[in-house]
Amino acid sequence: MRILVTGGAGFIGSHLCDRLVAEGHDVVCLDNLCTGDLRNIEGLQGDPHFRFVLADATAPINLEVDTVAHLASPASPVDYSRLAVETMLVNSLGTYQALEVARKNGVRFLMASTSEVYGDPLEAPQGEDYHGNVNPVGPRACYDEAKRFAEALISSYQRIYGQQAVILRIFNTFGPRMRREDGRVVPNFILQAIAGEPLTVYGDGTQTRSFCYVDDLVEGIYRALTVDAALGEVINLGNDGEMTILALAEKVKEITGSHSEITYMSLPEDDPQRRQPKLDKARTILKWEPKIGLEDGLRRVVEWFQESPA
Repeated sequence: MRILVTGGAGFIGSHLCDRLVAEGHDVVCLDNLCTGDLRNIEGLQGDPHFRFVLADATAPINLEVDTVAHLASPASPVDYSRLAVETMLVNSLGTYQALEVARKNGVRFLMASTSEVYGDPLEAPQGEDYHGNVNPVGPRACYDEAKRFAEALISSYQRIYGQQAVILRIFNTFGPRMRREDGRVVPNFILQAIAGEPLTVYGDGTQTRSFCYVDDLVEGIYRALTVDAALGEVINLGNDGEMTILALAEKVKEITGSHSEITYMSLPEDDPQRRQPKLDKARTILKWEPKIGLEDGLRRVVEWFQESPA
């Protein structure tokens, strides 16, 4: 297949491009490098099955493809203020442009949505039928609400045009190629621990997250692109092993051998207290299960940060 991957030079997008090329597909990677990095795809440059297009996903896209995977979007806390408008545009206008490519070609559309559509959830774990608890005017709204709009637009395309689509709600993911300045908890803790600096915990550290290694996530995305039973579905993807942020900090200290202290700062506004996916649909529809444990994954990321230049 010839597959368009928007945001293909980003953290998750580049790993997906690697997997698709390895499976023998032709990949068109479209990215404006707003948060993506050419170093993420340098191993694919020159491969006859890979083509990089420097472009903004909010502009019209004229391509003949067999599948569209829409992953373009800033996605980290530091981007919520720095790139708020860009985030809203790529998930609204950018989703429209990517949908139009799929509609005109008559092909499957995959959307990388997010667990952030659940906001600060009032129930846990979160299933796909939970409608969320989102502040539409808060500091995270540029991402939360933009992804919710994208899901609504896709649903309208399904009803009006019969568009084949699958929406994946992606939970916290970590792995090599995360940006050092990403602002998310895993790179923050690892880099602080390696440097011997205090590990910064926001709030009292009892808030929870569920961390999925990127290889597991990409396996789930790949199955969603190829399994017909996924069409028309909204599916959570992540690891359902819930843990507190404080426990994660202690685990990073253990793996790195760091003697860093833990410092506490005020919890950001609207920061979710619990984040854990129900994975029943992923297990049933995609026959998918996360396999890489947290400790194994963290060791791989620590090694990558230690070996990669700043």
